[in-house]
Amino acid sequence: MSFAKRTGDPVDALLADYAAGSLQGPMSVLVEAHLELSPQNLSFVRDLDVLGGILLDDAPPMPLKDRDSRLAAILADDAPPPPVRRRPPEVADPVLPTAIRRFIGRPFSEVRWHSKLPGLKECRLDRDGTEVSLMWLRAGSAVPAHTHTGREAVLVLSGGFSDAYGRYDRGDLAVADEMTDHKPVADDDEDCICFIVQEGHLKLTGLLGRIFQRLIERR
Repeated sequence: MSFAKRTGDPVDALLADYAAGSLQGPMSVLVEAHLELSPQNLSFVRDLDVLGGILLDDAPPMPLKDRDSRLAAILADDAPPPPVRRRPPEVADPVLPTAIRRFIGRPFSEVRWHSKLPGLKECRLDRDGTEVSLMWLRAGSAVPAHTHTGREAVLVLSGGFSDAYGRYDRGDLAVADEMTDHKPVADDDEDCICFIVQEGHLKLTGLLGRIFQRLIERR
């Protein structure tokens, strides 16, 4: 079962934002990586692009100030175009999609992990005030129950996990927000590796979670 099947609201909204060009930075990288792994949603985004083009064609023309003079200046410029810089061929990574590998600047085999909890390792990749990380959850282990102070997007890169809202495998995209309270659990037979982008912060829930959260906030 795949959350890439687009169960509606949050995932569709994220894909629509990407198609409209309104996603920036790490969240755009996450969606680009998801589309590498999900032919179905890649087709969906391309359909949105086509629809957007049709809507633009139907819109009334907008005059461009000094259009003729600007066009003449462009045509009068005889300078040769800059050379095209071609990327060297990339070696496929067994875990990381190309978009994520470019973002972190190294293959999966060179990721530096740090233990956070028993059964959970993390590599922080924060950019421009956005919380970004790779998470490695040991088979059968769980992330403590939590909610969020903003939107969180999780892309499964290897293995799978489940929570109260569904089950997610490689390539699946799950989106959570302030209304989501869940406890992700890795599959019993395989470790789960995810790429996570958070526009807010994780907030632990449940009795033990609230106690632990207070201890963290006092540090």
